[in-house]
Amino acid sequence: MLLSELAMGASAVVLDVTDSGANDAIAQRLRDLGFVAGEPVRLVARAPLGADPLLVQIGYTRFALRRAEAARVRVANGQSES
Repeated sequence: MLLSELAMGASAVVLDVTDSGANDAIAQRLRDLGFVAGEPVRLVARAPLGADPLLVQIGYTRFALRRAEAARVRVANGQSES
């Protein structure tokens, strides 16, 4: 599944970041920010009506990502937070 498809409050584990071509700067930036295989990630909030941006958390750091950026991150489903 893609990070952009994750349910609100749900946790997952990053599988990888998809490159759209050679020297994909956005994919590399996502990796530099910590979106690497094995890292737990959680969808904290979504803009109203499912619009941009999405607020995601890796460790103690939160990032606002566009849906198109989040769609580049493949994740394995985790558990929802209670």
